Amino acid sequence: MAAAAAASTAAGTGYKLLLSCPEGLPRSRVSVRFDPSFDRTPHPDASLEESMCEIWNQRLQQNPSLYNGTKFRYGGHALHHSDESSQEYCVSLHLGLTDYRTFVGTNMSPLWEKFLVSSEDDSVCCQHMSNPLGNGAIVETSDEKIILLQRSNNVGESPGHYVFPGGHSEPQEAGILAHQNDEKDVAGLIDRISDEMFDGIIREVVEETGVPASSLTEPILIGVSQRETNVRPAAFFYMRCNIDSGAITELYARAQDGYESTKLCAVSLKELREMSQRLPGCHLGGFALYQLMRNAWKSS
Repeated sequence: MAAAAAASTAAGTGYKLLLSCPEGLPRSRVSVRFDPSFDRTPHPDASLEESMCEIWNQRLQQNPSLYNGTKFRYGGHALHHSDESSQEYCVSLHLGLTDYRTFVGTNMSPLWEKFLVSSEDDSVCCQHMSNPLGNGAIVETSDEKIILLQRSNNVGESPGHYVFPGGHSEPQEAGILAHQNDEKDVAGLIDRISDEMFDGIIREVVEETGVPASSLTEPILIGVSQRETNVRPAAFFYMRCNIDSGAITELYARAQDGYESTKLCAVSLKELREMSQRLPGCHLGGFALYQLMRNAWKSS
């Protein structure tokens, strides 16, 4: 349940666990607070702010098809009990809005460290960062393998690395394009965003691996990991698939988003440990969250 310090020092693989939920939380125990107060705060250095536009324009020249999509921004979380008599805790994810352009200009900028504020509080430290909340899934197959994807060398983030299936939950899927001050059904909006945290990771797994949604168990949240390099946060989930690894490999050939990766691997836990240093930091943190979950389940 508590945050953990960085557990890896190899270049590019350092991570920090911002939230650990080793027993795994179903969607009934995960909610959101969605508010403009969790949006990015502009940096007081005007030259840094201007650099964001310059970097984006450079990227557009290299790749005119880049799309500046809206993303949920991670602004922290809070723990609470569902009621006074309950011993079970719930998590509230604090979310604002950001976009891909701001992500490229802050987190992915060569100047990313200059955007940070010296603070032990992550939400303060990263207040000037885009910090879109990514997601990832540790998917176990029916023959007890774990699915990994090798990212294409043509993608903008972590090219060539091995990663768990994932991407982002999308504001548009919850009917959100911007903050609305006159939102009539606030409770309904919050429910839609909370559901999108879980529906989004199912959608990513289906699109990236080709497995049908009906083959997957309901995801459970196991925590939030942050890559040390460019402080990229990602929520990680665990789910099982009732298809064996051989059949999943065949399904991958027809995956909708297969262009983002070049290979699907179904590996044992031992093999995953051996290749863990080939994962980017936030996904290595996801692996750490998975191991914490396994240990908790063994001792329960």
